[in-house]
Amino acid sequence: MVLSAHQPAYLPWLGYFYKIVKSDVFIFLDSVQYEKNSYINRNRIKTSQGYVWLTIPVKTKGHLSQTLKDTEIDYIQNWKHKHLKTIYYNYQKASNFRRLYPKLEKLYEKDYPLLSDLCFNHLNFWLEELKIKTKIVRSSRLSINSKKSDLIFDLCKHYTANHYIAGRFGKEYLEEFKFKNAGILIEYQEYQYIEYSQLYGNFMPNLGVIDFCMNMDHKKFF
Repeated sequence: MVLSAHQPAYLPWLGYFYKIVKSDVFIFLDSVQYEKNSYINRNRIKTSQGYVWLTIPVKTKGHLSQTLKDTEIDYIQNWKHKHLKTIYYNYQKASNFRRLYPKLEKLYEKDYPLLSDLCFNHLNFWLEELKIKTKIVRSSRLSINSKKSDLIFDLCKHYTANHYIAGRFGKEYLEEFKFKNAGILIEYQEYQYIEYSQLYGNFMPNLGVIDFCMNMDHKKFF
């Protein structure tokens, strides 16, 4: 059984989904610590002037040690209107805009007090768009409280996984000997971008999933 895991992410990049599609179970790691200036609450889209960041403001003052499941969204700023407006003006000429944009308007209608809830529900939206059927499990719903390498190891044992797909930075903290002794293969993902048609000139990699979905059919992803 193949397992993978990753922290929540807003408009995740394609490598995030490639890891999911290769797995039998994907763990949505919302029980770990929030990281400031990461891709958890922001991502990039392409414009005629290059890329821009779309960022969800969060309440972090005095709470930088909080877990993701407790991180609150700051709705004082009208960020949802700004994001939809930015998406509209930069993708209105994309091939899938007329089909996808009304869905996004509906998706953004609901206010989620917690960042992890928004990311989880948005992730399921994009999984449906990409026709990915992998089972998704929130780590905050499991009774596993270990950290770092032990957390991943315990998740693998919980699901009797014999194959774990890690990100390339997994080499920095995974205790490989422990997995090897338990008969669990660690595969370090090195996602290689396949260029696809984009607006505004030369191809730009590492954008949020919305860029792909606006421009391409989901079958091209596989």
